[in-house]
Amino acid sequence: MHIARNIRLLSWFNFWTDFRPYAPIAIIYFAQVSGSYALGMSVYSIVMLAQAIFEVPTGILSDRVGRKMTIVYGAVAAVIGMAFYAIGGTYLALVIGGILEGLARSFYSGNNEALLFDTVTEMGERTNYHEYLGKTSSMCQFALAISALLGGFIAAASFRIVMWVSVIPMVLALFVSFRLIEPQIHSAKSGNVFSHLAEAIRHFMRNPRLRLLSITSILSFAIGEASWLFRSVFIEMLWPVWAIGLAQMIGNITAAISFYFAGPLIRRFGEFKLLVGGKIFGEAVNLIGLLLSSVVSPALMSSGSIFFGVNTVARGNLVQQEFSDEQRATMGSLNSFAGSLVFAVFSLLLGAVADHFGVTIALIGAALLMFIPIMMYAYVLRPRKAKAKVSVEPSLGD
Repeated sequence: MHIARNIRLLSWFNFWTDFRPYAPIAIIYFAQVSGSYALGMSVYSIVMLAQAIFEVPTGILSDRVGRKMTIVYGAVAAVIGMAFYAIGGTYLALVIGGILEGLARSFYSGNNEALLFDTVTEMGERTNYHEYLGKTSSMCQFALAISALLGGFIAAASFRIVMWVSVIPMVLALFVSFRLIEPQIHSAKSGNVFSHLAEAIRHFMRNPRLRLLSITSILSFAIGEASWLFRSVFIEMLWPVWAIGLAQMIGNITAAISFYFAGPLIRRFGEFKLLVGGKIFGEAVNLIGLLLSSVVSPALMSSGSIFFGVNTVARGNLVQQEFSDEQRATMGSLNSFAGSLVFAVFSLLLGAVADHFGVTIALIGAALLMFIPIMMYAYVLRPRKAKAKVSVEPSLGD
């Protein structure tokens, strides 16, 4: 079996993992069950806290016992977690679902990109990693777009049905995971687990560029992801329930296109223009939509996702080039660990602000905070006078 098969299988795994009809109405459903926006957002916090707790152990597991089985374990946890969401009815069921989803995410984070990186390296295509990452990641956004539209229409009839329908793609993702091939470039490693973790941490400490990139991506993820997940509540104020999925679909389709063409765009324009310029455009459009608070706002805000894919790929390519081969998944998990903790705190604050000051005020505040990581990206990726052009593969000296 040729290792290149992993590219197609990862694409389909990404598609089924992110085929989530419940996504557009999730925060509304969680808030209804729990009784407040703060408790509803706390489910997301639980997901991320659980992910943070399991991040490092699962990252080490991936580096030591294999990428494929790590994905299989994550897919099993995702199926059970989604089932608990569907059972619903009580806050406790949502909490259990959140813990299991966080466990699944911890198996995937660090590991899935490491599997792709190892695969393309074995194929002799390491320098084209960002192109493969963009195309396989675009499947996530296509899945979210299709499932968002489907979920919106089903939700108009019943939220509970949407949750049960969402279990099916998790099962399909599990089936796909069994067909993945373990890259030969990666082999199980023996030795002390703590020394493996310590070496990964030392690599962060010795690499100032990696530290700054990591901190910036952590802040960007925490603020941006929490705002995106909470945005459905704002859309519900302006559009009917069935149309919430339509707004999400617009954002996901534009993001999918952005992911698919990320490789050529990065080669043409470089990370600085795309990350900094793209993020400024996205947040400016988002802020205008929130300030208008009119019927056109959801569509306007969704259009800002046009740079989401290329920004994500550019960021992922930058950090992967700085990671060490021996601790690649572990280092990715350390980044996700920190991102999960910051997300957990910020999502709770966002829900609490919405409960006390209103949904729109909470989202405007989050949009303004997003300019902090944008300025940090501008600093770390600023063009150097000694360079004629921005390189796709930066080194420590850049």
